[in-house]
Parts: sequence; C-alpha cells; structure tokens
Amino acid sequence: MSCLTARYAKNAGAVCSLKAHLVWCPKYRRQVLVHVVAQRLETLLREKAAELALAMQALAIMPDHGHLFGACDPRGSRAEIVNRLQGYMSRTLRQEFASLRSRLAPLWSRSDDAGRIGQVSETTVRRDIEAPTGR
Repeated sequence: MSCLTARYAKNAGAVCSLKAHLVWCPKYRRQVLVHVVAQRLETLLREKAAELALAMQALAIMPDHGHLFGACDPRGSRAEIVNRLQGYMSRTLRQEFASLRSRLAPLWSRSDDAGRIGQVSETTVRRDIEAPTGR
C-alpha cells in the first residue's frame, strides 16, 4: 500500500497520477526573473502550490521563463492552476518590486504551456528542468 501512496494521489472520488509540466514567460521574454525577484518568485510558487494542492517535484527559474513540474489534483484543470499561479505571482511581485510595474504593464505573456506528462517520460521532463541546456 505504501508504494501506491507514493505513486498516486488520492481524494474522495479518485486515485490518480496527474503530472504536469508548466512553463511561463514574462511579457516579451524580458529577463526580469533574476536575483531577488527569482528568489521571491520561488517562495511565492511554493506557497501557492501548497494552497492549490500541487505537489511540486521540480522547479527551475531562468531569467526569461520558469518551469514547474508537479502532480495535481484531478478536480482542477491545468489552465486554472496556471491562471491562479500567474495571477498570484504577478500581483505580489508587482506590489513588491517597482521595477516590474514600470517595465512591464502585464507581467506575464498571454501564452503559457501546460503539458501533461505522457508523450514524454517523467524522467526526461525532470532532467530538462533540473539541467537546462541553452535556454
């Protein structure tokens, strides 16, 4: 039973293993996710992921984009998770860092990627996030 618990998430109506690879970018791919902003962004992501019951398994923040790999509850959609994460991150970062308010009207690009794991193995996604090459 412990193997089942480690591999699958359970809720009142389901046992599942839904993993997603989320990618988001600042508007115009501006390189604003650096130093203190990147550190604060990581803290915010961890807080909001816990609130949304998103089990983060890998996280990488580059100057012009971010990756998050995690397991999510089947009751919420990936699009809803991305929207809630981006809204929270944008609102908080723009309140705390005046440079983000003046440089970027909307912080995030309207496009994002929320792919589910299946076409590509979980191992490949983890490797790509933990050791980015030339992105």
